[in-house]
Amino acid sequence: MSALSRTRELVAALRHELGAQDPLPPAPPLPKVEPPPVRVFPTRRTESRYAQAASAHTTALLGIGHVGTRYATDVVLQFQAELAVAHEAVGTELPDDWAARNGLLPLRTRVADHREFLLRPDLGRRLDDASLARLRSDARRGVDVQPILADGLSAVACMGSGLALLEAYTRELEARGLTVGTPMCAKFARVWLEDEIGEAVGAKVAAILLGERPGLGTGDGLSAYLVFGPRVGKTDGDRNMMSNIHARGTPPEQAGRRLAVLTRAMLDQGTSGVALDLANLAAELGEAAGTAYRAPQKRVRLVEVER
Repeated sequence: MSALSRTRELVAALRHELGAQDPLPPAPPLPKVEPPPVRVFPTRRTESRYAQAASAHTTALLGIGHVGTRYATDVVLQFQAELAVAHEAVGTELPDDWAARNGLLPLRTRVADHREFLLRPDLGRRLDDASLARLRSDARRGVDVQPILADGLSAVACMGSGLALLEAYTRELEARGLTVGTPMCAKFARVWLEDEIGEAVGAKVAAILLGERPGLGTGDGLSAYLVFGPRVGKTDGDRNMMSNIHARGTPPEQAGRRLAVLTRAMLDQGTSGVALDLANLAAELGEAAGTAYRAPQKRVRLVEVER
């Protein structure tokens, strides 16, 4: 007798002992199951009075509600989409030939690659030897203002509206009778790089226009930092800045005019930073000269959920 047949006999005997030959008892009737409600979650959409009042002064997510112990689906999708925009901006690298293709003097800092740029801010504040030599030989010297376009933490912004801001700013400076330095662009740049560049060309004012650190959903914003008497060793207290320069914030054309007014004030007063007096420039700078609360930029939804 084969082993398989023996196994079958044993299984059949086990089934007999367990009552396999007995008929099954009749099944009891199934209980009546009530149909589920039409809508369980989310609960009725409401917003607190605090969230309604506060949301008028900020683009932050307020009063977003919840489903049980979690955020609503559309809130999670919106957050993930905005975070993706920020990640893409930080992760984008300015091509090596972008500056030359756009008629700008190409410069590069001491950073070796994009990863080192993110980990070593100090290396992004000084030019490498080749760029410093190129700057001293090819750049115009002794100018009133030296603008510098740079990638910063958003090459997306630099390649997007960077040229428009540089052109608008240059045009407004020249309209005020100021001499402007050679147009240039620096790769892997941090804000303080303007100190070395301005000092090297002997500019009275240095202005670096660079991609700012992205916020949620805003990866194309530029910031402008201006300093009078640039030299290595200047601090943030010696600078003035304007941020959120993009289509949904301060447009490049308007930013160019305001930055030119700010530059003219620096040259007239011989200073910048906390010592600069902007009290008499409200008519030209608008809300940028004041200290009151400003209207927030419009928050653009990147994901729409059908309801």
